[in-house]
Amino acid sequence: MSKNYFGTDGVRGTVGSDPMTADFAMRLASAAAQVLVPQGGTVVIGKDTRLSGYMFESALEAGFVAAGADVLLLGPLPTPGIARLTQEFDADLGVVISASHNAFFDNGIKFFDRSGSKLTDETELKIEKQLENPAITLDSRKLGKAKRIDTARTRYQDFCAASMPQGIDLEGMKIVFDGANGAGYKVGPRALANLGAEVIPIGCSPNGKNINSGCGSTEPELLRATVPAVKADVGVALDGDGDRVLMVDEAGNLIDGDQLLYVLAMARKDKGTLNGPVVGTVMSNLGLEHALRARDIDFRRAAVGDRYVLEMLRSAGGTIGGETSGHMLVLDKTTTGDGLISALQVLAIMKETGKRLSELVAGMPRYPQTMLNVRTDRPLNPDTSTSIQDAVAAAEGELADRGRVVLRASGTEPVIRVMVEGEDREQVVSLAKRLATVVAEAAA
Repeated sequence: MSKNYFGTDGVRGTVGSDPMTADFAMRLASAAAQVLVPQGGTVVIGKDTRLSGYMFESALEAGFVAAGADVLLLGPLPTPGIARLTQEFDADLGVVISASHNAFFDNGIKFFDRSGSKLTDETELKIEKQLENPAITLDSRKLGKAKRIDTARTRYQDFCAASMPQGIDLEGMKIVFDGANGAGYKVGPRALANLGAEVIPIGCSPNGKNINSGCGSTEPELLRATVPAVKADVGVALDGDGDRVLMVDEAGNLIDGDQLLYVLAMARKDKGTLNGPVVGTVMSNLGLEHALRARDIDFRRAAVGDRYVLEMLRSAGGTIGGETSGHMLVLDKTTTGDGLISALQVLAIMKETGKRLSELVAGMPRYPQTMLNVRTDRPLNPDTSTSIQDAVAAAEGELADRGRVVLRASGTEPVIRVMVEGEDREQVVSLAKRLATVVAEAAA
């Protein structure tokens, strides 16, 4: 049974269009309450800095309270902070109002269970089934109540600081922090400063409409220019809801999620604390795989999406994984992707080793990748198309063991993503164009 509303990361869309309306948010809260807290319970709600967050916060609060649940309102807080406080307050459910790295005119709603983990597909399907029924309003004596929590930011801030290795602080480090004008705009600079760093904040002046605009991990050009200009040691960029992180070295070079995963894995290997395999995705750079295997580190690839990385880590007994986009998982520190905590682990390695970030990533080659999006007017499964599979086999034959081909359908738009990766950039570009042509012909 397929889902109509929940995607890979909750419900998301353009504000004012179905399903991102106040009415739907209230019905979604009612349905979630009836499925997950039918006898009443506690729900925490947090959000990022989008203007529409006020509207959705009020609608969700109404739906949960009407269904008999008590609500704790956290205000603007990174998604991983909401996951953490769901546990800390012993709540039954955590709710995040955010569209992550999207522009301000989008928004979304996603849930965490009481352990701070994302809901299973089965649970999301149950909520969607309940949405077929009207929202409920209980008798006045059974209604829930709402309370705003003023200590949410400092609680999460303290949790992040506690993830640092014992005895390690950031004294003597000059850090440019880019908060994407999003949920981490306060907690990020303050957490770093409390650990002793000199912090230069950018992207930390949200106005409700400038989230992810010209700043943050999706648009890091300002950070890349600022770090060398102010002679900082490093730059840190979150996305709008704070679950992703990219970094910039002292020369302004962008360090992506694959490289950060390499730094974490190498440090743990050297300390003898690396447990289980390191997990990336089918899109992770081949250079990461080769560099890890050169050190006898087991590397595995999950499907694209942090939930699939998490599933593989848990099933294989691993603790670190992530995506090229910077969605990192450090499961011995927290339960979900956390940009700030992931950045702190890298900063701690810099401090412990005395090495610059450029030195720490130097051992990982980054092979050229070309990604082309081929729009399709009808459903197309590249795995079942003979012409596409023949073309893929031919391309893989040319690359031999020096490259990869990945074709996958987008989960958010009607396109087939064609990715070719290898040592020779000209060959990679040529093969990607050739495959894109074959896919376009098959989709016609």
